[in-house]
Amino acid sequence: MLTRLALVVALATGCQHDLADIDSIYYAGGARGVHCAVDLDSKGNVGVTSIDGGLDRALARNEVIELYAHHPGVTIPLSTIEHVLAGAQERGLAFNTYADLAAGTWHAPGIALSFDDTSIAAWLDAMPMFEQYGARVTFFISRYPLLKPTEHGWVAELAAAGHDIEAHSVLHLRAPQYVEDNGLQAYVDDEFQASIDALRADGYPITTYAYPFGARTDELDRTLLSHVKLLRSVTFTYEGVSSPCPY
Repeated sequence: MLTRLALVVALATGCQHDLADIDSIYYAGGARGVHCAVDLDSKGNVGVTSIDGGLDRALARNEVIELYAHHPGVTIPLSTIEHVLAGAQERGLAFNTYADLAAGTWHAPGIALSFDDTSIAAWLDAMPMFEQYGARVTFFISRYPLLKPTEHGWVAELAAAGHDIEAHSVLHLRAPQYVEDNGLQAYVDDEFQASIDALRADGYPITTYAYPFGARTDELDRTLLSHVKLLRSVTFTYEGVSSPCPY
């Protein structure tokens, strides 16, 4: 396995590496409040060989691999998403949502695939692909109180199809900077709780909160975990971004 220092050096030089080397994106049980996922968007430079290595590790070690992206067909090719889904199906990996992880009803070997932000129309367009492979995924939605009624309806369609709807803040701001500028309680009230309350008001039983940009601190973790079961941070794999993952 790559050490954290070796991983940082590899990223800084632009080298690709196997997802199987990033321990923090795998879950095999135990008490973990903060989960970490790896970004599959094109900017992350994660090739299909690397993806296959990650799926192979999940199978071999009876783990759940955590992956995420944003806008199907824009930030990530549809072919990459299909490669992930087909690879998981071929290996017999269970599709887990973050609600499953929070409830302790997850299955391994498996995969937890999520999509962030507000590309709701594109997610809806990808529904036939998810259905084809029997995939259940998690959508971490930001700006929910600001969405149009039509978009709220689309979110309801995603949920009705068996996918998980979770919170991702109101304005998609970096949490540590917001806390520095406005205080911890202001972030809790303005970005964290407001996003959760808006979603719960429409019937979504929020269990997990994803930090925008994965930006977090131990202080934030301790505070937010008194309100939700899980937090999701990220492990970036592209140049110029240091990993905010605590593991």
